[in-house]
Amino acid sequence: MIALDGTPRKSRLGANAILAVSVAFARAHARHRGIPLYSHFAEMLASPIDALPRVTINLFSGGKHAGGQVSIQDVLIIPISAKTVDEALVAAFDVYRTAAELVLQKYGMRLLTADEGGLAPPFKSVEEMFALAVEATEKAGLAPGKDICLGVDVAATHFYRNQRYEIDSAALDSTGMIKTITNWVDRFPIISVEDGLAEDDWEHWPSLRKAISGHALTLGDDLLCTNPIRIRRALESSACDALLLKVNQIGTLTEALEACQQARAAGWSVTLSVRSGETEDNWAADLAVGWSADQFKGGSIRGSERLAKYNRLLDIAETTGRPLAAWPSPGKPDHFYRVK
Repeated sequence: MIALDGTPRKSRLGANAILAVSVAFARAHARHRGIPLYSHFAEMLASPIDALPRVTINLFSGGKHAGGQVSIQDVLIIPISAKTVDEALVAAFDVYRTAAELVLQKYGMRLLTADEGGLAPPFKSVEEMFALAVEATEKAGLAPGKDICLGVDVAATHFYRNQRYEIDSAALDSTGMIKTITNWVDRFPIISVEDGLAEDDWEHWPSLRKAISGHALTLGDDLLCTNPIRIRRALESSACDALLLKVNQIGTLTEALEACQQARAAGWSVTLSVRSGETEDNWAADLAVGWSADQFKGGSIRGSERLAKYNRLLDIAETTGRPLAAWPSPGKPDHFYRVK
């Protein structure tokens, strides 16, 4: 299919169309052999399935996923103390439900959701998002930094203009943006920072990674685009230490597999992600398991197109009996964040 398209960006046939055929072929191949789809994917990677991916679930949304009321795109729940998929989903639901109640109390806003199911009240600042996430965790009877940690999808490219990051009514240079993110990580239980800088701000990504290393993952999405060429550049410059793997970005399972293997060879963490505009097809859950992703980013805990993936993870967990993957850290979760 790559040869048939014949263009560097798959502009002739289209990456989405090529991907649909690529996944359909994989599903047909697995069915012909009478094996689960995740087993077929595991054979592609030639690696056993020892653990299941830990879920990271959208709680609050801004940026292009919502009404742009705040600059950043998503704040995510990471049930860090959960041992099973079931425990993780229960904890995430409890926090989400509590957050919805707080949004009604504080903003008079009923449960309206953004593109991937996150709540999207009219926050006045980014830190207000983090503070409410911590409050919702506590009111749900869980401990921030021990039971629930946070991930943040900054999506900084979307508010990067004229070499400045326009966030919370400020215009920051790259150094200022790194200091802001470092402050977030220090003050809140954040253990994953996705796209903290713009996709072409290559010069400053190594400084971001160095600033938050040992406290939070430096996760590349727009920076890397699941593209082996961009991943190679990031490896050479030490730009990040984690890959957001979105197969639709590159267009075929074959190329995505190369990207995954590059990240693994470098010792990076891998998060398998779906995207906005999802259907109820659940193949991505099988891929996350089969390719031994450390995390699975499937959106929020509502919406049938999201729940289909989580239900598939539950099915696989019941069938395999595998535990959740440990968080990739030098020590326990509180190595990253100490409750103040």
